[in-house]
Amino acid sequence: MSTFSGLNTAFTGLTAARRGLDVVGQNISNANTDGYTRQRIATSSVGAPAAGLFSTGVRAGQGVVVNGIARLGDAHLDAQVRVAVAGSGFSSVQAATLSTLEGSLLEPGDNGLSARLQGFWSAWQGLSNDAGAGAPTAVLLHEASALASRLGQGYQAVERQWSQLRQDATTLVAEVNTAATQVAELNNQVRKVLASGGSANELIDQRNTLVAGISALTGASMRQQGDGTVDVLISGNPLVSGDTVRTLAVSGPARLDLASPDTVRVEFSHRPGSPAGLDGGEIAGALTALAPAGSGGALAEAATFYNDFAADLAAKVNAVHSQGATVDGTTGLDFFRVTGDPAALNLTVVPVDSSGVAAGTPGAGGLNGANADAISQLGAGAEAPDAVWAGFVTQLGVETKAALQTSVLADLASSSSIGRQQANASVDMDEENLSLLAYQHAYQGAARVITAIDEMLDTLINRTGVVGR
Repeated sequence: MSTFSGLNTAFTGLTAARRGLDVVGQNISNANTDGYTRQRIATSSVGAPAAGLFSTGVRAGQGVVVNGIARLGDAHLDAQVRVAVAGSGFSSVQAATLSTLEGSLLEPGDNGLSARLQGFWSAWQGLSNDAGAGAPTAVLLHEASALASRLGQGYQAVERQWSQLRQDATTLVAEVNTAATQVAELNNQVRKVLASGGSANELIDQRNTLVAGISALTGASMRQQGDGTVDVLISGNPLVSGDTVRTLAVSGPARLDLASPDTVRVEFSHRPGSPAGLDGGEIAGALTALAPAGSGGALAEAATFYNDFAADLAAKVNAVHSQGATVDGTTGLDFFRVTGDPAALNLTVVPVDSSGVAAGTPGAGGLNGANADAISQLGAGAEAPDAVWAGFVTQLGVETKAALQTSVLADLASSSSIGRQQANASVDMDEENLSLLAYQHAYQGAARVITAIDEMLDTLINRTGVVGR
């Protein structure tokens, strides 16, 4: 190997050290960038030329070559994160839905249905002590109207929550479609960059972040392809394949309709009528909450309960009230009336004054309050409306607590997965400072070699043959 070739060997060292410094600088600059994965240059030594006919003995290598810039991510940890965020997304929507529903009950509290029921039964008890009087009757009619109004408000709260969640599902699907389009565009860019021999690490980071977001919404998985692109799959069906995108759409009822068997579903736009089959994520959690009552839909089940409760309350009160007599002896009158469907929104109070309230028993006189007392006793017992409502509130509370605990555990699993991923992929400033010093000294060392060879060549070229002059 000639002396001149040593310059090239040292120059490759300079180049490698400079590239290493560039990568360290990129890492340090992006230490706080979300989704960024630390990088390192990959190098290999250049061996000595093969010995030939005129070989002069053992030769040193010819320097170092930079093979590329390695992205220090872990595909296994990335996959764990996608699974964990999908589970966390599903659980968080379930917990939030039940928590909001529980809050709409206003229990315990003065504005809850329990308080309205107690006031209603107490008003009947008060009327039994002073049947036919204007004040107790006015109190009763007020409490009855407040009870019917509270049932309607409860149903409307569920209806609004259902509509809002339906709108949220549409918004989330639009986010998925936008992210999927961006993944396809990045696939195209990554493929071109890698084909030209460049580094696409930053593009891959952006793409992985988008895929993780899609997974959190839909439970999607990712499959790596040989050309650097990835396929994003939902239940094995490609949402993104290379630079091709198959968008999603939300179909089904736009408002809560307990009588309709149709369900809210997410399907591929190119394949209407066939559900996409989401594996998890926030959208799947929303679809579960939006399901019909018989399919586990929490909101539809709550709305159904309100309707059944209103109809049952009216039936029980009317059954006793119709057996009683008003002040003028009229019998067979209803106190409540359900004027349409849904029952909870159409429960009305029939009497407008004491002439329509059957507080007494037939033939016992207009001031007899025995029937009012009998109606007041409907609030007691295992099958009383109060007990039925308390059972519903308790059951919902238990389900909400379980959902919240599941959500907490899912969040912990997600945080743990993300923590392991970041521990492997995120920038460590101490490590980067050590690398910075290492590459700095390597650069200085290579420069010193060049200086030494330069001085040797100067002696060889300019001083040979001039000894003694």
